[in-house]
Formats: sequence, C-alpha cells, structure tokens
Amino acid sequence: MTPESTAAAAGGVGAAPIRFDAHGKVTGTARYPADGVPANALVAKVVFSNQPHARMLTMDTTAAKAIEGVVTILTAADVAVNEYGLTLFDQPVLIGLNDTGRSAVAADVSRWEADKIAIIIAETSEAANDAAAALEVTWEQLPLVDTLDAARTDATLVHPEAGTNTYSELRIRKGDMDAGWAEADVVIEGTYQLPHQEHAYLQVEAATSWIDDEGRITVETSGQWTHEDREQIAHALDLDEEAVRVRYAAIGGAFGGKEDMTLQIVMALAAQKLHELGIDRPVHCSWSREESIVGHHKRHRATIHARLGASATGRITAVEAEVLLDAGAYNYTSNKVLGNAHLSVGGAYDIPNAHIDSSAIYTHSVPGGAFRGFGGPQGSFVAETQMNKLAAALDMDPVELRRINTLRDGSAGITQSIMPAGVTLPEVIDACAEAAGPEPAPAPPFQPIASLPEDPAAVKRGRGFAAGYKNVGFSFGFPERCEAEIHLHGEADDEVPTSAEVFHSGAEVGQGMHQAALQMTAEATGVAPEKVTGTFSDTASTGDSGSASASRLSWMAGNSILGAAEEADKAWRDGERPAIGTFRFTPPPTDELDPETGVGQPNFAYGYMAQTIEVSVDTGTGHIRVDRVVSTHDVGRAINPELVKGQVEGAVVQAHGYVMSENLVVEGGRIQNPRLSQYLIPGIGDVPEHVESVILELADPLGPWGVRGMAEMPYITYAPAVIAAVHDATGVWFNEFPLTPSRVLAGLRAHRELR
Repeated sequence: MTPESTAAAAGGVGAAPIRFDAHGKVTGTARYPADGVPANALVAKVVFSNQPHARMLTMDTTAAKAIEGVVTILTAADVAVNEYGLTLFDQPVLIGLNDTGRSAVAADVSRWEADKIAIIIAETSEAANDAAAALEVTWEQLPLVDTLDAARTDATLVHPEAGTNTYSELRIRKGDMDAGWAEADVVIEGTYQLPHQEHAYLQVEAATSWIDDEGRITVETSGQWTHEDREQIAHALDLDEEAVRVRYAAIGGAFGGKEDMTLQIVMALAAQKLHELGIDRPVHCSWSREESIVGHHKRHRATIHARLGASATGRITAVEAEVLLDAGAYNYTSNKVLGNAHLSVGGAYDIPNAHIDSSAIYTHSVPGGAFRGFGGPQGSFVAETQMNKLAAALDMDPVELRRINTLRDGSAGITQSIMPAGVTLPEVIDACAEAAGPEPAPAPPFQPIASLPEDPAAVKRGRGFAAGYKNVGFSFGFPERCEAEIHLHGEADDEVPTSAEVFHSGAEVGQGMHQAALQMTAEATGVAPEKVTGTFSDTASTGDSGSASASRLSWMAGNSILGAAEEADKAWRDGERPAIGTFRFTPPPTDELDPETGVGQPNFAYGYMAQTIEVSVDTGTGHIRVDRVVSTHDVGRAINPELVKGQVEGAVVQAHGYVMSENLVVEGGRIQNPRLSQYLIPGIGDVPEHVESVILELADPLGPWGVRGMAEMPYITYAPAVIAAVHDATGVWFNEFPLTPSRVLAGLRAHRELR
C-alpha cells in the first residue's frame, strides 16, 4: 500500500467490509515496489559472490566501469560500517577488499553464495548486466561445512570470531527426569528431519531510492518493519536515523522473509553515493525470481531427536529433546527462531519433567530466518507427531489424549512460569473435535488423485489431529512497543469529531492490517467508518510500530490505537482542532530464560489452535490428496471475520506446500532449484478440497477488544495432522517431509518389508 492517505473504509470492529485496497490489487492498479519507477531512474544491479566459502584475493572493476552506460560501481570500500544483522551484526553489507574495518566480521570472506560483492549503477539493465559479467574477481577456496554434522565438529569455523559454529544455545531443566522415566509405561522416541522452505512471495524484492526534498536518503521498498530498516541503514552508512527515510509501497507477501535486509541498505548506499557524485537521480533495482530464491533466507532446516514418556492412562511423565537448527551462513533471526522451536518442541501440555537442549549452528548454506510460525512449525511437528504416536501405542483417541494433558488457566508452562491468563486450548480442542464429527466425512466421489492411472482399491483414507499454541508478540525480554497517532477533525462547536486520521507504521503484508487499523480506529473514536482514513508505513510520518511478525500486529496496533484515541479524545474535549493523540503501547515484560534451567516468563500472550485433517492416499502411486481440513482457532475477537478466514485458508495452503511438495535442494552450499518450475508450490489444483474455518471468540484479557493474534496459528499444526492422517490410512509414520510420491512409496515399501 502506498504511504499516502487511504480511501475510506466501512465498518468497525466485528464488521466485514471489503478491504479498501482490494480493488487496486485485483485490477492491477495497486503500486508495488517494482511499479511506477521514475522515468529518469538509473538501474542498480546487485552482484552475488556465487561462493559458499572463499576469500576474495582481488577484484578489478576497470573493465566493468569502462562499459558504456555504467555510472559507478560500489564496493566494500564505500560502506562506512560494513556490517548488519537484525539481532546480531555478523554479516558484511558487501564482501570485498579495503573496507573500512569498522566491523567485527571479516569482509573479505564470502560465507554464502548470495553474499553481495558489488552494486553496479547504470543507465540500463543491459549495461548493468554486462558490467557484472566483466568484473574480474579471484578467490581462494576455503573448506566447506554445509551440513549440521560437519559444522558441529568445529573443524572449520564459519565465523572464527564466534569461536564455535554452535553459537546460540538454550536449555530447559524441569522436574526429575529419572522419576519421569520411571513412571512411564510407554516411551516414544524418534529423530525428525525438517526441511527448508522458500517464501515464494507474490512479488520479489524491489526498491527505489533517492534523496528527498528534505535531504534524506529515501528508500521505497517492501518490508515488515520500516523503523528497523531505517535503523540498520543508518548504522551501516554511519548516519543519524533522521537522515534516512523508509516507506513501503504495496507489499506482495512477506511471511517473515522481508523482515531482514535484502535491498534496503545497498539501495540507500546507492542513493548516497550518487548524491556525492553530484547525480541526484533516483535509482531502482528489481530482482528476478531466481535472484530472490537464491538471495534471501529460508525456513530453517532442522534435526530434532525426541523422547516422550507417559503412563498407561495417557498422562505425560517426561519429555526430552535435542533441537539442532541450521542457521546457515549468518544469524538473521536464528537465535530468536531457536527460542520458539525450543518452547514448542515440548508441546502445549502440562509437562512435569523436561530436559531440552536447543542449538543454532552456523553452516556454509542458505541462512535460515523468519518464516510464518517462526520455529513453531518445526517444534510442534515433533511434539504433535510424538503425541500421535503415543495415542497409537496406547490405542487411545488422540483428541482424548490432548484433553488429558492440555495446558489450562493456571498451568505452569515448560519454563516453570504460569501461563498468561486466558488459556483456551481445552475449548479449542473440543470445538475442533465437535466440528470434525466422530467419523471422517464420506469419501468424495472417486476421482484420480494425480494424472497417473489409479486403482480405486489402492486408495486408503485416514484422519489426523493436532493441537498447539503460539506466542503473540516478541519474546524473551525483547523491549516490545507499538506507536499510533490519531487526528480528530471537526469545527470548534462540533460535539463529536466528523472525521479521523490514523498514522501507523504497521506493515500491510497482505494480511489486511491496514483495513483492520481503520476499523479499529473507527471503533475507538466513534467516528463513522467511512470518515476514517489512514497514513501508513512511512518513517517520515508514522511512529515505530514494531514488526509485522510474531502474530503481534493486530494485538499491538489495537492497543496503541486505543491509547491514541483516548489521548485524542482528551485533546478534543480541551477544544483542540485538530485534536491529536499519540500513544506508545508497552505490553507486560517478558524474560530472557535462565541459561541453565530455562526458567522464566517467555511471552505475554498466546493464540491456540487445533486441526483435524482427512486424506486419501493412493498406495499404488504415492500421491496424497487432502480432502478436508477443520481448522479451529480462538482469535479472541475477529476484527474482520472475512480477513480472519482468509488468514486461515492462506496459512493452510502455505503449510500444505511445506508438508506435501516444496523440496528445496541445497547441495554444497548452493540452491540447486532456484526456479518455481523446479520448486513446486501448490497450485489451485493441489490445495485441500475443503477447508472449514472454525472461529472462536474467547477474549484475551490483555487484547484490544479481546483480540488475539492468529496469522501463524493455522500453519503450525498442519504438518503433524497430515502425517497422522497418512499413518491412519497406511499404518506408516513419516519422520520427514515433503511427502512427495517417491518418498511416500519408499516409506510404504519399507513398511511392507518390515512386516
């Protein structure tokens, strides 16, 4: 969405008006970062190193600069402080020689094939591409550690300054493990492999930069946190933050993948250097799909070993796990994703005894980072698969097993702190079971699962169940905040405002946040919804909202809007016109977990979910069809019920790709299938046949109007429910995915051979 004022919206909290930005998005008139490039814009080309681990010995730009149409070439020597990172400064902006030396990480070593070595600025794309090909670079190849097993030996360090590849570790020590195992009548044990996943945005990375009328370096792009983008740009360019402006155009999907830097810093650098050369023209860069897939982080691949003990009645007695998260070449948010995986691997259950060790490990591979669920899908897949295996071993209804063990109000979580009030997982589990019914839905009319010939007798049906929780908001002691500003307009003698404006930086990444903000502003101010407008996602005019991530934005934005509305109302009653209210909302604090025991309060709020999934498996071809999904969520209060439903259905489709088809191949530190023709996201013919969104509104005590965050929740339980349904159909457990036909056939064959 553009930063200018929006069109009016209709409907307050609980209404379901059509999104004000819907027309532009369906007609193609919405302006994304790659649209509306100024006619006089120069072209920027980002040059990747193409080296998973090598030291740059020389780089000669002479031939490249001599190409007609090349304006300038930027290298590491042009970066004032050659480092960046969302939670840890461990990555150079540009790999190269003669950098300023003002960073802790060596800039002459490429640790990832998509490390950047130069920014070429030219009159045309053709000139920029020719110059990139003309760069003369020599490299010293260095030893490669591209797997977790190789990295854990520390024989070769990805970051020598860190002293080890296992650079972030968490522990949980709760209860008495010996007693827990002694009380167990059944022990379930397994090792699970979790894959990478590509974000596959509707629109890939693009940005335009220039010097604005107030002399600020301005970057228009797509991201998830304008103020964090600005902070990292200012750090790398050694500028005051007020000298930098970041604003977002319409964002064609993000899912966590646009939380970290791709083009923001280098495009700001381009504008700065052009200005220093006396060239005040805008400069634009758009990545190809291949550049995007190679050039941004992925969902973390992981290896998790777990043990689960329970009594014959189904009561959990002990949980043990080791979580190994492949951070790739740089941290990005791996240390934070690790925290969520660490908590979720125990499941949303009352666990008396737990021993969990979790580690983030550097490798020379594509970095892992934020992706919808933020570690929850990996940890919850293991926790819920372990629970489903336990139910099978005990010959117990998997829903009843959850009822016995689920967290409730007053329960102590796995970190030995009392859960924030409003634990509604028992109600969510019951609602999901009721909506699904006691038996699977009747089989759909026979139709081939795939284009291959099919024997109807070979098709087996099954049902699976999973439940879980996910934090709302930033965790582990991070200083959460969210700012809003509201202007109330009217005449001096008006008793009530006639219109309102809301100013908010929250990123509209497709989830409908800006629509929700307008509806919440109407509700909070009492102004007619059609008289509410908004200005969004521009550091020049909107305060720090925090990130559009962690299922936090509606929860945090709503509280900030309520506070701003109250302040604006005070100003209105004092006779101010316009009446302006600003408010910075701060939620309850959280704790960094004790490094030895894991004790602490990691989160201030949670969302809860459960899913029942029914599948058909063609045991002759290995193809699987998901026939029905019952996705149940407590959203506290639905600001816009249609947007909630859209979030559920979108998450289901994205999770469906994760478990069924999306197979990112990374070998030798290089992505082998960087095209959508090779990396198979679900098409319209691949998605589940039927999705039922069951929405509960059980208020969060701290949420605005009772709202809970929910954007990630439908994703987290999908994979384990599918795996359980496939087991129900075939008798085979799969400890890794995606469930491609070849993997399914191999599992079925191995199962038959063992019988």
